[in-house]
Order: sequence, then C-alpha cells, then structure tokens
Amino acid sequence: MTMATMAITATGLTKSYGDKVVLDGLDLAIPQGSIFALLGPNGAGKTTTVQILSTLIPADGGRAAVAGHDVAHDGEAVREAIGVTGQFAAVDNLLTAEENLLLMADLNHLPRREGRRRAAELLRRFDLAEAAGGTALTLSGGMRRKLDLAMTLIGDPRVIFLDEPTTGLDPRSRRVMWEIIRDLVTGRGVTIFLTTQYLEEADQLADRVAVLDHGKLVAEGTPQELKRRIPGHHIRLSFADADRLASAAALFDQAATDAETLTLRIPGNGGVPALRAVLDVLDRAAVQAEELTVHSPDLDEVFLTLTGRPHSGALEKEGLR
Repeated sequence: MTMATMAITATGLTKSYGDKVVLDGLDLAIPQGSIFALLGPNGAGKTTTVQILSTLIPADGGRAAVAGHDVAHDGEAVREAIGVTGQFAAVDNLLTAEENLLLMADLNHLPRREGRRRAAELLRRFDLAEAAGGTALTLSGGMRRKLDLAMTLIGDPRVIFLDEPTTGLDPRSRRVMWEIIRDLVTGRGVTIFLTTQYLEEADQLADRVAVLDHGKLVAEGTPQELKRRIPGHHIRLSFADADRLASAAALFDQAATDAETLTLRIPGNGGVPALRAVLDVLDRAAVQAEELTVHSPDLDEVFLTLTGRPHSGALEKEGLR
C-alpha cells in the first residue's frame, strides 16, 4: 500500500518524561478502513501514543500523520478528521441523550438543522430513540457507551480512537458494541485505532494487532500471524479406554499421554494436512479415537510470551490484581 492509502502513519516517535522513556522510536502504518489494535502492559506507552496521534500532547521526536495531516504542524485539520472515545463515557448526566448529541453538534459547528438530522439518525442507528428524552443518568452502562460513541460520530470522523471502549460492559453489551464497531468500518469506511484490555476483543475485531512493550513495538501482524509465532499448537485425541490410548501413543513419537483423562496430545499446527496425517495413521492401525480437538495459542499466550508477563485481564481473572 502507498502512503496515500494510510489513515495513520508514524515514524520514529519518541516521548520521555524526565528520565523515563515512554515511546522509543515507534513506527506505525495503518491502512484506511481497517481496525488496528494496540496492546501492551500498563505503562507500555499505549495512552501516550493515542494522545500524540490525537494532538493532545506533542512528541519529543519523530513524525506522525493522521488522515493525511501532519500531527505536529496541522493539528486543527487532524482534530477535524478524528473522533476520540475514552475509557469512561463522556456524557453529561444532566442532559438527555438527544441533548448530548445536539451539544456535540454545536461543538462541531454544524448548522442547527443538520445537527438535529444527524442526532436523530444516530439515535435510531444506535437503538437509542426510545431513550432519547431521558437523562443520561438513567441509561444503562451499555446504552451510555453507545451514546458516547454516537457523540463521537456526530462530526462524521474518518479516524476514530477507541480507548478501551467496552470496559465495564456485560458480555451481551460488549458484543453489541463489537457489531457497531465492525459496521463503522464495513459500512462507512472509518478507520479504528483500538486499545483494549480484552484480548478476545482484539482477536474478534482487529485486522492487525501490535504489541507495545517499554515504548517499543515487539510484534505486529494479524491475530493469526501472531498466534503462529508462539509454540503450543497441538491436536488432542480422546479415547474410550486405556488400551486404545496406549495403542495410539505408540504410533506418535512426540505425543504426550494423560492416563487420567485418556487423552493424547500431539504437536501440530492444526492445519488440514496435519489433521489428515494423524487420522490416516490411526486408520492404518485400526485405532479409533472418540474425539479430536485442535488447540492454538490465543492472544493471552502471545502477550505473555512477547512481554514476559500476563495481560492485565489475565491478572484480574487469576485474582492477582
């Protein structure tokens, strides 16, 4: 892709606070109409990256452009092209849902008639029309997040920065937000720059994922490409009894046996050729497996391997935070 087709580019971005280096030569190239997820441990530099790209703070060095505009020298044009949704819904609790949208229309200098048209359209699109006249304080968490994103869209941005957009939402509300985010890209060609603490979210949404650690990108690629870099792919076979398990174990040199669960774990990438080869070996030996499953490393394992520590979400699940 050419630079003209990139929604966000960065070359050698640096940022320090005193002796603490937060960004150390960050390079990015994010195509238009895609979803890009930036992952990293706490303090890795994710928020600083978003702040620089959205013109909230200057970089110490390097260059960046958003929607074709230089971040350092054409900040006003960048701000006109972007929307930013933070971790916590930035709605006014004393205003109604409709009033929040109309306020954002005024802040974007939209003509009154156009502002009302866009507000009504977004209320319908985000399934908020019935709640339009109620104060934001009465909305559920999921509805508040939808309203917050609708407020970001009132200015029709080409690039949207989403900082942990589903934090605190229940699983159903989170999946509704995922559908909305996907639609923004497929239906409107918007580019999404996503930070998230839910690695499943990055796996479900992102076209490309980058892992940031100590201010440096340590890996970048599609979720599948990153998973393939990590060891741990295997095929798991279950058997009806110990005799069949023993017979199967004798057929595969590198297999690991679990006598308690009557399972055999065979290293393999889970691709069709590998699966066919395993089944062919079993068929020739007339050994029947009860069940076959394929395991691939998930982004949690990728994160742990690349950064040397569990992701914050994993820490929370284990009760370590």
